[in-house]
Amino acid sequence: MIQNPILPGFNPDPCIVRVEDVYYIAVSSFEWLPGVRVYSSINLADWEYCTDILTHQVDLRGNPKNCSIWAPQLSYHDGLFYLMYTDVKSTKVPFKDSHNYLITSRSIHGPWSEPVYLNSSGFDPSLYHDDDGRKWLLNCLWDYRMTENNKSCGIVIQEYSPEEGKLIGRPHKLFDCTPLKKTEAPHIYKWNGYYYLITAEGGTGTGHAVTAARSRALLGPYEVDPLNPMLSSKENPEWPLQCAGHGSLVQTSEGEWYMAHLCTRPVEGHYAILGRETALQQVYWDEQGWLRLTSGGNAPQLQVPIPNGAASSPATVSGNDFEDDFSGQALKKNWNTLRIMADESWCSLSKRKGYLRLHAGESIQSLFRHHLLAIRQTDHSFRAETELEYTPDFYMQMAGLVLYLNEESYWYAYLTHEEGRGRVIRLMRCERNEFELEPVVIDAEQSSSVQLAVDVSGVNGQFYYRMNSDAGWSPLGAPRHIGFLSGGFTGNFIGIAAHDMDQFGGSFADYRYFRYIPTV
Repeated sequence: MIQNPILPGFNPDPCIVRVEDVYYIAVSSFEWLPGVRVYSSINLADWEYCTDILTHQVDLRGNPKNCSIWAPQLSYHDGLFYLMYTDVKSTKVPFKDSHNYLITSRSIHGPWSEPVYLNSSGFDPSLYHDDDGRKWLLNCLWDYRMTENNKSCGIVIQEYSPEEGKLIGRPHKLFDCTPLKKTEAPHIYKWNGYYYLITAEGGTGTGHAVTAARSRALLGPYEVDPLNPMLSSKENPEWPLQCAGHGSLVQTSEGEWYMAHLCTRPVEGHYAILGRETALQQVYWDEQGWLRLTSGGNAPQLQVPIPNGAASSPATVSGNDFEDDFSGQALKKNWNTLRIMADESWCSLSKRKGYLRLHAGESIQSLFRHHLLAIRQTDHSFRAETELEYTPDFYMQMAGLVLYLNEESYWYAYLTHEEGRGRVIRLMRCERNEFELEPVVIDAEQSSSVQLAVDVSGVNGQFYYRMNSDAGWSPLGAPRHIGFLSGGFTGNFIGIAAHDMDQFGGSFADYRYFRYIPTV
C-alpha cells in the first residue's frame, strides 16, 4: 500500500508527471531556496529527493512572507521538460503582483534555460501540449474589482508560441468559478475524446477541494462534474487528512490513474505545524466518464493501493533522520535558505575544515540578507541538535538554533553578549508578530563551544543546552506551546543562523554538526 502523506512536511501544490518509468513531483517553495523541489519514484509509494530547479533564475530579496515561488507545473513533451512557475512579489489586497515564467531542460537535473516571462494576470500557470502540436498557457485570473478577499474569478487560456518565446493571440476566459469559488491551479488532460479541466477551489484552508470539468473542445464550454467536488475533506472535519485539494493526474504504464494532491495533518485538530503536505489517491473514470476515487466518496485516504506490478522498497523520504557533520565539499541537499542562495561569501565549508562557518547577516526578521540554513520539519515529534563556537562582543550579535515559520513566527535559542556578564545563552520568541525576549539568561564561558538542542512533540517544544559534551543536557527556559508555528502557506523549519545588527558580516559562527532525529 501507499502510505499518505507521501511527501511529509512543507511540500505543497504538487504537480506529478511520468517520464518513461520514473515519476516526478514538483512542489512549491515560496520564499525558500533553492526553489521548486522535485522528488522521484519508480513505484509511487517510495519517494526520494531528486533535485531543486530554481537556483540563479529568481531574485526573491524583499518578497513578503507567503509570496515568491507558487505552484510550479512540470510537464514533459518531445524530449523536453517544461517548468511553469509564478514569482509573487506582493499580495497586498486588493492586488496581486504575480509574474509567470517558463523554463525548459532536456534533463530534470538541468541545465535549465533562462526564464521566459509570460504574463501577470494571475497565478498557478500550467502549460498544455495539445495533440496538434500547439501549446496553451492556463492560469488563474485575478480580478481586483471583486468584493471577496480572494479574487480568483476563473481560468483563462492563451496560446504560447515556442518559436517566438511568447504568448500569441488574446486570452480566452475558459472557466468561471463554481459556487465553491476561489478557482485556481488549472491542469488539462485529454481522455476518451474529452478535455478534462482539473482545478482547485474553495481556498487552501479547510474548504479546499478538487473540481473537475470537461468539454469536447479545448476552448469549451466546460460542464462541471455533477458530483463536484471530486476530492475534499471539508465535510469531514475529524478526518486525519485535511485541506485536500490542488490535484494533478498521472497515468501508469499499466493504465492506472493516480492523483497527487495537497493536504495537512493538523495536531489537536487545529495546528498544521508541518505545513501543507503531498498525498496520493488512486482514481478511475466511471461509466459516465467522470473521475472518481477508487475508495469511493471524495475523502482522501491514508492508504491507497500500489500500482499493479510495482514493488515497494525500503527507501522513503518519510521520517528520515538527517545529519550534516560539514566534512564534505558541499552542503547536503536537504538544506534551504531564505530568499538568497547559500554561497561562499556567507556560508563556507572551506574556511575551517570540518566546520560550517556562517558569517552573520541581517536580523532574524530580515527579508533580504538573512543568513539562515534550515530543513523542513517532516515529523510531528523530533529532536534537533547542533554545536557551535561563537564569540560575540555586542548584544546585537547572535547565533544559534531556531524553529522558524516566517519572520512573524519563530523561536530562537542563541549565543549573544550581555553587558557586565559577557557571553550568554538567551531565548527570543515571536508569536504572530508579538515579540518576547524570554527572561532566562545562561552564562557561557567565553571561548568554549556550546551545544543547543530542541525537543518537539506535537504542539509542545523545549530547548536545551550544554557546554560540555560529557555533561547532561539542561533545560533552557520553560516548555512552550508551539501552535504559533503553523499557518500561512509554508511549514515549520529547523535551522542554524547568525545575525549581526551592528556590522553586517562583522562576526561569524562555526558550526560542528547539525542533527535531526524523528522521535516517537
